[in-house]
Amino acid sequence: MDSSELKKLAQHSRSMREAGFALLGASAILAIFLYVPLGSRSQTSNADSRSLTSTSTPDAYATVPLEAKAAVVYDLATGKVLYEKNADVQLPLASLTKLLTVYAALAVLSPETPITISARATRVEAPRAFNEGQTFSLSDLARLTLTASLNDGAVAIIEAAAERENRTTDEALASAAAALSLAQTYAVNGSGLDVNTALSGGYGSARDLARLAGALVGRAPNIALATTENSAHAVSAGGTSFNVKNTDPMVDTIPRLLLSKTGFTDLAGGNLALVFDVGMNHPIAVVVLGSSQKERFTDATTLVAATLAHFAGVASL
Repeated sequence: MDSSELKKLAQHSRSMREAGFALLGASAILAIFLYVPLGSRSQTSNADSRSLTSTSTPDAYATVPLEAKAAVVYDLATGKVLYEKNADVQLPLASLTKLLTVYAALAVLSPETPITISARATRVEAPRAFNEGQTFSLSDLARLTLTASLNDGAVAIIEAAAERENRTTDEALASAAAALSLAQTYAVNGSGLDVNTALSGGYGSARDLARLAGALVGRAPNIALATTENSAHAVSAGGTSFNVKNTDPMVDTIPRLLLSKTGFTDLAGGNLALVFDVGMNHPIAVVVLGSSQKERFTDATTLVAATLAHFAGVASL
């Protein structure tokens, strides 16, 4: 690696840290806003109340710059879209497909169901971590798979789900998408890997993926929460210990994060799905599709910061 590349990496690392610090500051300000006693915020005259009511709320998303082709900020508590950019356009999902894979498996299997890694799974494209014959509970395998975006784990999970229902893997994935009414979402494999230079392993819209991410948090919060840590750990039925690193380097900087899932392939570009709590059990999903491998993180943290400003009632924080 030459000096110019090192300089670029250093600059990117610095910008990511700055984005993280900004988000932490925004979180602190929002916390103050949320937890100031209601009475102290409501002691205004009727005239003042009328004036506040007639004044429009600042648009925190008005000048949001994004590289992503599509994005959405979706309020999972109310079902309202707070921000959208081509939110219903169908795009390649890359490893965001693994959210559908895990949801499909949990719809037909208990979290304790043993999943054995097949020979087929071990031949899939990297990242991989397992050997043929190793067995994990669905819950443990899902935590490892989503955190480190493991393709062999995803293949094994969807194979087990399809076998239980006597379906093909794409039928199992289609059933899960239909159950959630994800009209723009379908997958031809469980990993999201590109099938060839023209066909992605999964497709969907930003709006669909926001709803899917929220549904997974609701169905399996412990599995989702594992994706918010820097690493995940599990032990196979045979006693082999596994430690895998998170593919999202920004998990420490997003306040009250409930889920994080990255995705990147040649066809998809850079994708990222997040679910975080803006306070008092109010989950928000942020999805960016078709960004770059680096800028997906910048796009998502920009939207998180804008969302914190939105709930604080200001244009920016």
